[in-house]
Amino acid sequence: MQRRTLFADKNVLTSSFVPENIPHREQEIQQMSAVLAPALRGYHTSNLFVYGTCGTGKTICSRFVLSQLEQAARQQGITIKTVYINCKMEKVSDTEYRLFAQILKQLGEDVPYTGLPTDVVYKRFFSKIDETEQTVVLVLDEIDTLYRKIGDDILYNITRISNELKKARLAVVGITNDTSFYDSLDVRVKSSLGSEEIMFHPYNAVQLKDILTMRAATGFAAGTVPEDVINKCAALAAQEHGDARRALDLLRVAGEVAERNGSPTIVEEHVDMAEDKIDLDRVTETVKSQPAQSQIVLQSVIKIQEDVAKKEKWTDRRILTGDVFSRYEELCRNNGLKVLTQRRVSDLIGELDMLGIINAKIVSKGRHGRTREITMPVNDVALAKMRGFLDGRFC
Repeated sequence: MQRRTLFADKNVLTSSFVPENIPHREQEIQQMSAVLAPALRGYHTSNLFVYGTCGTGKTICSRFVLSQLEQAARQQGITIKTVYINCKMEKVSDTEYRLFAQILKQLGEDVPYTGLPTDVVYKRFFSKIDETEQTVVLVLDEIDTLYRKIGDDILYNITRISNELKKARLAVVGITNDTSFYDSLDVRVKSSLGSEEIMFHPYNAVQLKDILTMRAATGFAAGTVPEDVINKCAALAAQEHGDARRALDLLRVAGEVAERNGSPTIVEEHVDMAEDKIDLDRVTETVKSQPAQSQIVLQSVIKIQEDVAKKEKWTDRRILTGDVFSRYEELCRNNGLKVLTQRRVSDLIGELDMLGIINAKIVSKGRHGRTREITMPVNDVALAKMRGFLDGRFC
């Protein structure tokens, strides 16, 4: 006998779903629309940077506005194309070549991911865009990741291409969690971008409740989601910097847990179980997706933490950058990996901190400069999973 499902449409409960109505983001949507609207009149539009922490609606609002823009363009008989690139995707934005190959692919032109000179790919990108009267909006989500991998020359080159177009117009929409990203750009890049900025502030618990209530109404079967469950998901996500993505994940996974347990409704205990599962999955999947150098830096931190716990030849219980680098050098030699500079290893530690895998607090050592004091914020189960994976990769 087939078990009754709690879900009506699980897709509605994912962060990638774009609803017809996005509550509590009317002002931001209006601002974005105002910046991009000149494209409907055949004018150049300003480049746009969208800031905000995770789960504040940056991507979903951007996709909503661009979808509305394309629809309005079709009704008016003009051409507006949107190219969306998630710069965090592996092997998409590692190099300028791969980035432009992916953009061209979305524009309908196949380019091999390797083999051509970069300037040839630039020319093909220019020619493809300028082959007709149109506006192309290039959306670079997680643009700070692109900047860290390639540098800001890529943005300068894109704006230079935009200025040389004869028929077409090109606008860049950059989306980032890093509110200081624009300030880190070179002066000439800032000047060439000439961008507008929109800030997305975190949701509060009441706003998250509204979002979850709206999604639950179509995502779940009637009568399966009590109000106290929605309240708990909203409250937990509000503590996590007002993250709507986390709120939706909690509610969806709680439904999956309840369904596996044969429960006719979701209860608060299912939300607790969902929280543990999400945290574990997030950490382990993030570690698995990191490049080998980041993984071996993390392995160094874990090995030192084990020494601290055993108090083996360890007088200071703090883990500092210099300690990690020493163990990192040893592990690289044992595993046949190239040893990076201490500065680069410090950058990798900073990236692991940004991902929430470790905590790396900058501390002053007086006239000896500054270093990072490192701790592991994950629970014992997640730590054991990470250790098991890394031990299988590195000796």
